[in-house]
Amino acid sequence: MSYADRVERIQPSLTLKINAEAAAIQADHRGGDAVARLGAGEPDFATPDGVKRAAHQAIDQGFTHYTAVDGYDGLKHAVREKFRRDNDLHFQDDQILVTCGAKQALYDLCQTLLRPGDEAVVPRPYWVTYPAQVTLAEAQTVYLDLDAEDGYLPRAERLDAALTDATRLVFLNSPNNPTGRLYDRDTLNALAAVLRRYPRVFVVSDDIYEHLNWTGEPFRNLLNVAPDLADRCFIVNGVSKAYAMTGWRVGFVAGPAEAIAAMKKVQGQSTAGATSISQYAATEALLGDQTPVRRMVEAYRRRHDHIVPALNEIPGVQCPRSDGTFYAFPDVREAIARLDGIDNDRQLAEALLHRAGVAVVPGSGFGAPGRLRVSFAADMHTIETGLRRLREFLR
Repeated sequence: MSYADRVERIQPSLTLKINAEAAAIQADHRGGDAVARLGAGEPDFATPDGVKRAAHQAIDQGFTHYTAVDGYDGLKHAVREKFRRDNDLHFQDDQILVTCGAKQALYDLCQTLLRPGDEAVVPRPYWVTYPAQVTLAEAQTVYLDLDAEDGYLPRAERLDAALTDATRLVFLNSPNNPTGRLYDRDTLNALAAVLRRYPRVFVVSDDIYEHLNWTGEPFRNLLNVAPDLADRCFIVNGVSKAYAMTGWRVGFVAGPAEAIAAMKKVQGQSTAGATSISQYAATEALLGDQTPVRRMVEAYRRRHDHIVPALNEIPGVQCPRSDGTFYAFPDVREAIARLDGIDNDRQLAEALLHRAGVAVVPGSGFGAPGRLRVSFAADMHTIETGLRRLREFLR
């Protein structure tokens, strides 16, 4: 059977693949510690109780029918309030689109903005979905390489070199998946100075890990330092990571009203919007008690402060600190060079999963061969088990 070329040009999500394989192994062994699952980009915490109660309330009140394609009015108000409270950004309802997770917001954006022959600039290492979504829009990905020596921060001169007359969209992601780096004010200002010279180029700021930041520095996105770019900047966010609501599938995007209206057309002919019950719950997440978010972030910080030094104690492993998210991104090239029969990070990740019982994601899936993405969105017992197995395998 033949398929459309766009499908043949993309690969399944490597993170989802690793997670599914780990889950299957775990199920075959009926649970236990068969796999120390350090691969998933999913909080191990339960959704906050207040959010769950709101979902029950929605069902009890019969809030179980279609909502407007661009989102339930109560949630759009909550999104506007979140941007005002957390980011000092002010939007109108016609500048907000509620989506089935932040991933759909990005998909709608690519389908709306990108034409065949257009180019989209993606910093590398990248979240695995960015290049695939560009491909599905029949555009071309141009990579903006980031160096560990520069702290994986995008440099203005490299962005300038990557932009051409064909460039239509630039992706930014901070705190970053997979590196955990937070873009500081100086970095954002330097990028904005370049973007001002390219008025045709749109920018998407993927802020999904915004609240997972323990640097002591305030989170900033491009619009915070360059409000003059508001007519071509889109802010994407959601409730999955900060509120432990991955399965609820609610994201949102804010941007220029005309473009949001076009994205609404795309969404109207695909999912027709997020589920009513999830939207009601997300409204409570954004407007309700934020204490659970702070508790989760503090737990991630403690785990980070434990796992990064432990990884650096393993021979052949070099792991920089993360500013946020729940990922460590160690360089394991020296360790690979010492292992018989393992030549790259993909082979190492496969061996760790099937021979050592540790699930991690190979860095090549993020465009960074020789690295691993290690998630610490797991309890300390799982983290300790995974670290012990990593030490034993790599010694």
